[in-house]
Amino acid sequence: MVDVTVTADRAAPAEVAPAAVAPAGATPVHLAPTDPRDARTRDRVCRIVSEQGPLTAAAIAQRLGLTPAAVRRHLDALAAEGTVQERETAAAGRGRGRPARAYVLSSAGHRALGNDYDDVATSALRYLDHVAGPEAVATFARERVADLESRYAVQLGDAGTDVATRTAALAEALSTDGFAASTRPVGAGGPRSGVQLCQGHCPMQRVATEFPQFCDAETEAFSRLLGVHVQRLATLAHGEHVCTTFVPALPAERALQ
Repeated sequence: MVDVTVTADRAAPAEVAPAAVAPAGATPVHLAPTDPRDARTRDRVCRIVSEQGPLTAAAIAQRLGLTPAAVRRHLDALAAEGTVQERETAAAGRGRGRPARAYVLSSAGHRALGNDYDDVATSALRYLDHVAGPEAVATFARERVADLESRYAVQLGDAGTDVATRTAALAEALSTDGFAASTRPVGAGGPRSGVQLCQGHCPMQRVATEFPQFCDAETEAFSRLLGVHVQRLATLAHGEHVCTTFVPALPAERALQ
């Protein structure tokens, strides 16, 4: 069955005047589309940018089955409200020409996906750090992540020993908890072959920005769940557009020997 949002967007005008772009870091000014179908499609565009960005309009169109013109219309609106931002990226086949315009979720966009409990949680952790020290915060972070790890271990129970399969299962579990996770194979056939586990959103981002103990505890949990020593390459908490973890292609039976 064809998605009605696809039909609606294919009828959109081919050329739309570019919208003004909000300053980086500004609080999003939500420009809600009047057509519910437009709203659903815009949410789909925003979600895929969060999960897989940086992405060009053409790449988004291909993934969602929309026209590039329709995708650009939604990207212009999301950029105008400060939810996404442009990032130049080299594209295969473009030679030495102008880099491709790709889009990632902005810092303000990530904050908009957060919740009202961030300030309370951060204040509580500041108090804990003040009265008991940073190790108390680290202990709390490990205990909180341990609860997630226990649930994820059950979900990975049927994933077998293949690292890529287990990583895909972990990404699915993380996405269920709001982390917008995905996987990408890297370095095929080389000494650094493996999988990148990408998290396009983090419900704990504002907390982890001030208390990196949560990122450390999560990384350690990933190593235990996947049976290999993983390496955290980038985090939303440190200002990157996505959390990226490298998972080496080793069989799980060789787990951390």
